[in-house]
Amino acid sequence: MRSINENATPIRVDSFRMDLFFDLSLDLMCIAGFDGYFKKINPALKKVLGYSDEQLYTRSIDTFVHSEDLKRTSHARNTIVEGMPLMHFENRYLSREGETLWFSWTSVPDKEQQLIYAIAKNITHNKKVEEERNLLIAKLTQSNKQLKELTFTTSHDLRSPVNNLLALFSLVNARTMEKSEMLEFIDMMQLSTEGLKNTLDGYVDNLSQRDVLAVSLEPVELDTSCKKVMHSIRSLIETSKTQVLMDFSKGNRVNFNAGYLESIFLNLFTNSIKYAKPGTVPLISIHSQLVNERTQLVFSDNGIGFDTDKIGDKLFGFRETFHSNADGKGIGLYLVHSHITSLGGKIEAASKPGEGARFTITF
Repeated sequence: MRSINENATPIRVDSFRMDLFFDLSLDLMCIAGFDGYFKKINPALKKVLGYSDEQLYTRSIDTFVHSEDLKRTSHARNTIVEGMPLMHFENRYLSREGETLWFSWTSVPDKEQQLIYAIAKNITHNKKVEEERNLLIAKLTQSNKQLKELTFTTSHDLRSPVNNLLALFSLVNARTMEKSEMLEFIDMMQLSTEGLKNTLDGYVDNLSQRDVLAVSLEPVELDTSCKKVMHSIRSLIETSKTQVLMDFSKGNRVNFNAGYLESIFLNLFTNSIKYAKPGTVPLISIHSQLVNERTQLVFSDNGIGFDTDKIGDKLFGFRETFHSNADGKGIGLYLVHSHITSLGGKIEAASKPGEGARFTITF
């Protein structure tokens, strides 16, 4: 029995077209020598790193690798030189502008030519979101630990006033009291009850003061935070050819937390790029507006969108995903919603499949 492809004629690809494929690819591609130097780099990788050809080809690859990843990178290179392909190896590079970039590499060796063929994905934005998520988890863990300690302390210290009350009731059951004794009993009951209330009030105040998730509010500028985040994911924006329109003329300063605001911009940016419409240049529009004397931030895109009527309240749920994109973890919008609502604001979403998404944030 013949296989399906037995009569298939292989397509011959000349070197010119192979070079064209190499040059036009949006993935980061390179050919490196066993000696630790680049031999050929495609334009996508050059653009992300930002160095000149002379710098890239005359310097050892290790000079571009983050110092904390040099040892791991050297060990991985030795493994490839020995003839073992490398899959999904992650390390950090430093761009010409000093930006830390995370790459995920797949590399195969050619021992005869002493060359390494490698292709990489820029996962910098994923790492930033992951770092933010881990920071939130760490804060929640610390909060839970302190709440647990406070619960043990409260339970222990409340035993005394409760025991006082139980002892008083036992006196009532033990004998019939005279009027004078009843008055004395009532006074003691009042004192014990007041003691219990004071103890509870003290722990409520203590609980408020020990909230480790409390964040400071300060005047922050929308354009400064937005540009800072855009700079941090500059390579992602450029690689995806995303166009960004900004207008904060209707309100640029809000009383908010700077770290939270940057987190909001980061998650909205990366979501818009991640869920861009295939075959369409991603377009992100950001502007401010004043409604009922409150500043609003409107963030919209032309991506694949989603059905807000169908999704409803699940949109901002923890680990809720609504697309098949493998990168979607259901964390980004959850964090955005958490940051905004924890500081008294609100966020509204409007979207339809294929028609992009629009988020309106009221500070």
